[in-house]
Amino acid sequence: MNAVDPLVTCDPSYRILQVFNQYLQYGGEEKSVARIRTQLSQQHRLISCTFHSEDWVGEDAPMRLSQVLRMFYNPAAVRQLDLSIQRAAPDAILLHNLYPVGSPGVYKTALRNDVPIIQYIHNFRPFSVGGTLWAKGRLCEKSLHGNYWDEIRLAAWQDSVLKTAIFATVLKFLHATGWLSAIKGWIAISEFMRDKFIEAGIEPSKVHILKHAWDMQTRASEQGRDDGQYVFLGRLVEEKGIGVLLDAWRRLEQELAESTPELWIGGDGPLTDAVRRAAERSEKIRYLGFVSGAEKREILTNCRALLAPSMWWEPLGLVTYEAYDYKKPMFAAASGGLSETVEHGQTGYLHTPGDAQQLAEQVLAFQRLSGSRRREMGREGRVWLEQNAMPDAWHNNFRQILEATLGAS
Repeated sequence: MNAVDPLVTCDPSYRILQVFNQYLQYGGEEKSVARIRTQLSQQHRLISCTFHSEDWVGEDAPMRLSQVLRMFYNPAAVRQLDLSIQRAAPDAILLHNLYPVGSPGVYKTALRNDVPIIQYIHNFRPFSVGGTLWAKGRLCEKSLHGNYWDEIRLAAWQDSVLKTAIFATVLKFLHATGWLSAIKGWIAISEFMRDKFIEAGIEPSKVHILKHAWDMQTRASEQGRDDGQYVFLGRLVEEKGIGVLLDAWRRLEQELAESTPELWIGGDGPLTDAVRRAAERSEKIRYLGFVSGAEKREILTNCRALLAPSMWWEPLGLVTYEAYDYKKPMFAAASGGLSETVEHGQTGYLHTPGDAQQLAEQVLAFQRLSGSRRREMGREGRVWLEQNAMPDAWHNNFRQILEATLGAS
């Protein structure tokens, strides 16, 4: 477990301790946490307390039984958090992911030190074992109300029934302790997530909406080329709608034959082999592997549109922000927060989750539009981003949430 991160020096307004358990695989949530840390450090005194899932992997990892016990209450994590609190004397703790290393002991420690927690809602924990309410092709909505049997039966966490059952027991333990009372405010990144957490039993007055901010990568005058390809960038997992995507392109090829636009898929994950096989069978599908940096920027600059056919309830979907930054329309499932970022027929299209035929029909309709209309939809996406995701507005809204939470605690 690493030492406490150094203080970020700035002209302080509030002292905030950001707590995060890093995942084994770097992903969208971790990018968001890093972005939030950078944004907050511009106006507040920020210190980070970070736990690492990789500490529980390899030869030096704790024994399995010890890991199970520490998932309920990890003394080492509690000591690390205590040290951070003593050093930072924070006005509030901004809590992101805390599993598995951080443990519910984080909440008890905050209560003992009388430091209010603001919990960032990036996914469905602490009301879902896997975090997504999704497993083996279905939504597990009963977890919102404390019934984890569907997630257990479908091995929602790490593809293991036993591990999922243990984690479900941890969540049951957490809810039974009353330690969640340490959370004085919740930040939902979409209206959809706010509604779901209220449905799960959180007091409405404590759940605030704060969509992510976005630092533009392109100038407003830039739009790039339109080379005709449609692009998916993300984890190659079932819940991201990879099967729907491949099925939609199969239908397009049946309709358009050689006139079918190309589908480029970038990323990796459990369905990588399925994507590779699809690319081998079809000249219209191209597998890019994992892309980043200059290669990713070039792809975004010159594609026709981006795709997000998610099956699970996406909390927000920052891939839409990326599309709009590069003035590209978004084809997305009407799933979770994606419905709040895509304006159907204006900045892109929304299809019923899982409906490959509808997605194919929307791509076909888009293909028949004039080039000027397609570019106009991309520009409208950029306008949406400028109106809804500017850092200055995010700072003001975060401060209001922070002050309301501190005032109520």
